[in-house]
Amino acid sequence: MNTSRSHDFFITGTDTEIGKTFSSSALLQAFGQRGLSTIGMKPIASGAELRDGQWHNEDVDSLMAASSVQASPSLVCPYLMQTPAAPHIVAKQENVTISLPHILASYQQLTSAAEAVIVEGVGGFCVPLNDQVDTADLAQQLNLPVILVVGLRLGCINHALLTAQAIRARGLHVAAWIANTVDTQMLYLQDNIDAIQQRIAAPMLGHIPRLNGNTTDNMKTAATYLNVDILK
Repeated sequence: MNTSRSHDFFITGTDTEIGKTFSSSALLQAFGQRGLSTIGMKPIASGAELRDGQWHNEDVDSLMAASSVQASPSLVCPYLMQTPAAPHIVAKQENVTISLPHILASYQQLTSAAEAVIVEGVGGFCVPLNDQVDTADLAQQLNLPVILVVGLRLGCINHALLTAQAIRARGLHVAAWIANTVDTQMLYLQDNIDAIQQRIAAPMLGHIPRLNGNTTDNMKTAATYLNVDILK
């Protein structure tokens, strides 16, 4: 798939639990604040709870809350699985067949509803989805510019550079990266950011600090730390 849409991006991270969803939500808010209609998409999500007769995933709910356009949950997350574990394992357990063409078709439908579609991957960049494909294959088929979320904690320099290398090895463009504070006690935090900036060959979209407050306020505040104008 090839797209000329200038505000659609694939969001990946240096690991799981490093702020991909929060950064994606902040990006949706930032584009929304600039007058664009937005939709967040998380094609595969593992871990759901039943509320009021419907299965909910925290990440998917956050993306939908940050979006200015409300789309069908089945398009926002074509594959919502119950167990919070590696998707290829859970898919086998729950008899789910993850199909990249189905994800691509869902993404295409979302593009007709919003000017900016932010597609968040699952886990890191090379997470298996089944025995044949992984999230890197998904990113490659979407063929969107990639924004890398780097969780700031010990080891992040190596993780950031290796992930950027893997993205480029798939022929994809690293449009920018986001520094997200995971470990507030990290030693030499700014030195780590500087080291990544010097080596990653992509602009830093912003540094999101650890924020206190409710989720909605935090998303709006985080958006102010992102300079999305560099993505134009």
